[in-house]
Amino acid sequence: MQSALMQTAFAGQTVVVRSASRPAQARCSSIVRAAATKAGNWLPGSETPTYLDDLPASYGFDPLGLGKEPSALARFTEAELMNGRWAMLGIAGAIGQEALGFGDWWDAPLWAVNGGVPTYFGVEVPFSLETLLAVEFVAMAGVETLRGSQEDREKRKYPGGAFDPAGLAKGDATSAKLKELKNGRLAMVAFVGIVSQHAANGLSPLQALNVHIANPTVNNFASNGVSLPF
Repeated sequence: MQSALMQTAFAGQTVVVRSASRPAQARCSSIVRAAATKAGNWLPGSETPTYLDDLPASYGFDPLGLGKEPSALARFTEAELMNGRWAMLGIAGAIGQEALGFGDWWDAPLWAVNGGVPTYFGVEVPFSLETLLAVEFVAMAGVETLRGSQEDREKRKYPGGAFDPAGLAKGDATSAKLKELKNGRLAMVAFVGIVSQHAANGLSPLQALNVHIANPTVNNFASNGVSLPF
């Protein structure tokens, strides 16, 4: 009888413990999930605004609340993506031109200022500056007009289509969008960096890299006389 009572009491205690532990486990799980979502925020421990929850690579960054209005948020995300794509092209062109031996990116457009003939990979372009500007204006105006006429915001940013020679669109769409945004942001920062670098020391990206590698303790951002005021 005593054994039965003890078993019953033990069983009853077990039930109580289990019933009491379930809410605690649920609370712990919610805390862990919340901590995991905050861990990658731009400010550790900060809350992600609800309007940024579904945006890839947002990291909860909107300290001024500029994206509270849906129309403003849509405009900002589109502008960031477009500028990131242009920056990736610009950085690839600037470094690629120098790596292939066609000179510094900074000097590339000086033919239009100082007079001369434009070249493309060392081959003279048989068009005047006026013709090049006219073609560029018509082409870009046409493309942007067609893109702007698309009412679907997602299609304006990701129109899709048959052009995918590298097969990048065949994988996870969310992962691809995340990678594009990260690389676009990196390219925008890199472009600001190479412009500031040239203003500080007059060197091209690869020249500055070689100088830095040769003597990193002497040739760095702190020694160009501009980056730091002392």
